[in-house]
Amino acid sequence: MTNQPKSSGLARRQFLAATTAAAGAVVVTGGPLLNPPRANATLAGAAGRTVTALIHATVIDIDTGRRLRDHTVLLSGDRITAVGREVRIPRGARVIDLTGKYVVPGLADMHAHALSTERVDLPLHLANGVTTIRIMSGNAMVYDWRDRVDAGSLTGPRMVVGSQIVDGDPTLWDPNLLPAVVVTDEASARDAVRRLKDEGADFIKVYSRVSPVAHRAILDEARRLGLTVAGHAPDAVPVTTVSDLGQRSLEHLHGVAWAVSSREREVRRLVEAIRVQTGDYNSWFRQIHAPEWLAANTFSPARASAVFATLKANRTRVVPTLTMHRVLDMPDTALPDPSLLRYQSADTTGTFDWVLENLYKANRPADEIAHQQQMWEYRQQFAGELFRVGVPVLAGTDTGTPYSVPGFALHEELALLVQSGATPLQALQAATREPARFLGQQAGKVAAGKLADLVVLAADPLADIRNTRRIDSVIAAGRLIDSAERLRMLADVEAAVQEPGQATAAVGCCGGRPSTHK
Repeated sequence: MTNQPKSSGLARRQFLAATTAAAGAVVVTGGPLLNPPRANATLAGAAGRTVTALIHATVIDIDTGRRLRDHTVLLSGDRITAVGREVRIPRGARVIDLTGKYVVPGLADMHAHALSTERVDLPLHLANGVTTIRIMSGNAMVYDWRDRVDAGSLTGPRMVVGSQIVDGDPTLWDPNLLPAVVVTDEASARDAVRRLKDEGADFIKVYSRVSPVAHRAILDEARRLGLTVAGHAPDAVPVTTVSDLGQRSLEHLHGVAWAVSSREREVRRLVEAIRVQTGDYNSWFRQIHAPEWLAANTFSPARASAVFATLKANRTRVVPTLTMHRVLDMPDTALPDPSLLRYQSADTTGTFDWVLENLYKANRPADEIAHQQQMWEYRQQFAGELFRVGVPVLAGTDTGTPYSVPGFALHEELALLVQSGATPLQALQAATREPARFLGQQAGKVAAGKLADLVVLAADPLADIRNTRRIDSVIAAGRLIDSAERLRMLADVEAAVQEPGQATAAVGCCGGRPSTHK
């Protein structure tokens, strides 16, 4: 039985009720505007008004992929109140002409990490149209961001924040670098869940070395307390068991791919034979290659059909994080995008260099290096198969992977999903509709009653998924960030990363170290 989400995913949020005034309204149809706005009207320049009309837009129906041309989208407060070709617009409303533009739901990165400060991470997400993020490892700093965004005192995307990482003993994480919560049995697992909830976690994040006994106890205690569980499929727990127990999402493709091998028992024996010392992530990463390589070369359609049927029946989401896998599979070719270096501090870039050299490149035997390109190709095919058979997929990046940049990384993930076999519509759904369903949010669609989280694009994303990068403006909780403000936000980030103390960490699910910047 699947674990059910908390109310709306975030019980503390109180959404504004949106209404439209019928009196003094005008009607916008596919023809000319009956009550045209003054020239160059923008949301940012119309302080104090609460009703906004986006007119002559092409709205992407995220369910069907239809292009709804010449539509009006009416916003009030943080809600969409009407969408259609004939919409009544209250007199005095802000009116913005979006002729030639495309409107899609706000995007969600469903596997993110906090890399730097609020002055860097949050503006980068919003400027890229990412209006919701799921942070996969929380701490007091990130809980504070979330609560301030909720209260309206901090501008940022909607945030769902997981617990500190819960791992087994020995944990893969060096306690001097990123302390994990280590659980060894049922009692310690239940105690950890209770403590992490009290600290402010929205859900519990489990990691690779959690034992079967502890994993089962985590799921049971979380369900009892009204929390959900997400994270890695623990090495010692088959992915179908993870799904049946109610873990709501599986991060990355490791455990899922092992389960579809015709030699699954042998794969599992190799995994169970792995021995590591506390904090020796590189050793685990080296040892995991052998079972992964065996699984990749023994793919069984029959096993895959059974495993995928379980995931679909339980509505267990898979987050492929292809941006992460590409770097980890081919660390020798991983390079930062020169155009994005301006948005990361020298300290963060240096940390990424350290992670690649010490966690992924170190101690590699020649056969593993030779296999890496083929492993990357296999993961892409596997991700495409998830879409083909209808396993629910969420788009996530694992920011914290070397050289990933918040916000920008999601557009790269969408392109990789399409490259792997998803249609542009399926990739968009994985970053809009599916996250909203998963989180229980009234979002993810451009429809009346939904949250006013929108992205205005200058080109059609269904024609080319890379057009999600061509952002004209962003609307987050009803507030428009126009082109000029987006540029200011990015410029502010560029300036902030040059200041002392702005980079605090560079760490994700799959390796990292704390900042050396003092």
